[in-house]
Amino acid sequence: MLQIIDRQTGVLRAARDLTPDIRLFEIEPAAGFVPPPPGSHLDVSVRIGERPDTRSYSIVGACGDRVYRIAVKRLPHSRGGSAYMWSLAAGARVSFTGPHDTFPLGTGRPEYLLVAGGIGITPIFTMAMALARTGARMRLVYAARRTCDFAFADELREALGERLSLVTSETGGRVDLAAEIATLAPGGELYVCGPIGMLEAAKRAWQANGRPPENLRFETFGSSGRFPTVPFTVKVPRLGLEIAVPENRSLLESLEEAGVAMISDCRKGECGLCALPILQVEGTVDHRDVFFSDVEKASDAKLCTCVSRVAGGSITIDTADRTG
Repeated sequence: MLQIIDRQTGVLRAARDLTPDIRLFEIEPAAGFVPPPPGSHLDVSVRIGERPDTRSYSIVGACGDRVYRIAVKRLPHSRGGSAYMWSLAAGARVSFTGPHDTFPLGTGRPEYLLVAGGIGITPIFTMAMALARTGARMRLVYAARRTCDFAFADELREALGERLSLVTSETGGRVDLAAEIATLAPGGELYVCGPIGMLEAAKRAWQANGRPPENLRFETFGSSGRFPTVPFTVKVPRLGLEIAVPENRSLLESLEEAGVAMISDCRKGECGLCALPILQVEGTVDHRDVFFSDVEKASDAKLCTCVSRVAGGSITIDTADRTG
């Protein structure tokens, strides 16, 4: 079992750009280093304006030199976490907990299929390198918008050779998940990390191929949707509230700032604790979670307030919580 170290501090030893919008941060812990298993992450303390908050970032690489490395994508509509991280310079103090192993890599499988989209490469890269070191049968499909958006491409080419496929959407490329899954050995596992559309497509293709659900592992970074991120309005009639949700803040955060006591945990659209009932919607609910099924999302009965949004309008919700 992975030992979890209580919140500690470290020093940002260095930071360098991997792509135009992905930066690698090297954090040297002050004490108590724990070797991170593939798929683990750090929960890093950030500041959003004057407000403290926490963001989860996947650990990159084996960290054999006792230095944690995380890669952070600077998002155009960042809620503030990536902007804060990119503001840090070498020598800055960093507070964090972890490593936390919530996306574990299984051992001894007959074959592994790894699929990454964009910044989703961060946990997948570490898995790929670990599997390559052990000689496991595996392959990686890595999708990005442009060639310049591929982080760790050189390292992956050297380690994987022909087992690596790079797909760019700017040239019309797409990941054929059905075809990839069809050639996976019986008992093989699929690991996916990427935007919500990729995860949902992987789940549908996996089910259509008749594969056991427990052999599909996935993680989301909870920031992507089918529609552009725009401001919208949320109404809570029983509490007499009408709140403007800006493009750089989640519905959950906006409710909390208005004094609504909320229950939440993952803040990535995975656990469902923050879900609230929808009474009415003007516009389109952009469900960005992986908690609800496709049928549940189509019903627009509830939404996960930590990641889901509204495109082109407003939403009326209910909550049993009271303002403070």
